[in-house]
Amino acid sequence: MPRTTAHRAALAAALVTPLLLPLWAAGPARAHGAPTDPVSRVVACSPEGGGRAGSAACRAAVAANGAPFTAWDNLRVANVDGRDRQVVPDGKLCSGGLPGYQGLDLARADWPATRMTPGETLTMRYVSTIPHTGTFRMYLTKPGYDPAGPLSWSDLPEKPFAEVTDPVLTDGAYRVEATLPSDRTGRHVLYTVWQNSSTPDTYYSCSDVVFPEEKKDTALPEKKQDKEASREAEKESTPLASNSGPASGPTSVPASGSTSEPAPGPASESASESASGPSTPMLAGGAAAVLLLTGGAALAVRLRRR
Repeated sequence: MPRTTAHRAALAAALVTPLLLPLWAAGPARAHGAPTDPVSRVVACSPEGGGRAGSAACRAAVAANGAPFTAWDNLRVANVDGRDRQVVPDGKLCSGGLPGYQGLDLARADWPATRMTPGETLTMRYVSTIPHTGTFRMYLTKPGYDPAGPLSWSDLPEKPFAEVTDPVLTDGAYRVEATLPSDRTGRHVLYTVWQNSSTPDTYYSCSDVVFPEEKKDTALPEKKQDKEASREAEKESTPLASNSGPASGPTSVPASGSTSEPAPGPASESASESASGPSTPMLAGGAAAVLLLTGGAALAVRLRRR
């Protein structure tokens, strides 16, 4: 090889090798893993995601990313050392702040999701290509979380609902068991942080989950329904005060004893009065007649004695 050609080859190797080393260091040889159940966004949207990779959310994520998520098991940040909230910016939690995974941060409500039940025991399957020690911390977005907005640290509780250290790697996966919070409904994000203790790396992942919506019972309680029905029955059986009147009343009979109905007007009113009882003048006349008869009888007795 001529001296000039050898020199150029050595120069090229000197320039290219430093650029290739970081890529090799971040390659599959040091990859670790990601959750497959409940499926994480990076796994669902990877070439190994099956039908989920063709969903609208995954297609949008790949387009925003500019490249497919081939290295689905390599979403890691070095030297975080537990300072997650200081290192990973708001709105970039699912990508860990890494440009190569930025499509995972899209604020959408249609990411491939796994159905969950509040309060149940979750068994997370976290596939790993290389075994390492470390601690898994799992967070679930707070009640009222809106998936239409970017995921921020304020959407997560301060403390994880589960923390598991050094689970056993079995059949290529860690299985992490934890009890889910019992007060979640609708769509949420299960955010998993895996802080290695055997390497300086911390892994981040977002798994979209869906809980049953809260049922709203608009029916009245049984006792209240009974009371309402009773009140309605009383209203129907009792006439209104404005329309009330005696169920039956005295029948107006003409003074002559005729059974014909009195004509409407003053005559009827007079008939009603006579039927309801004697008037004041009649009482006065009757009393006078009694006195007159009594006095006549006394006078007759005196005349006979004479």
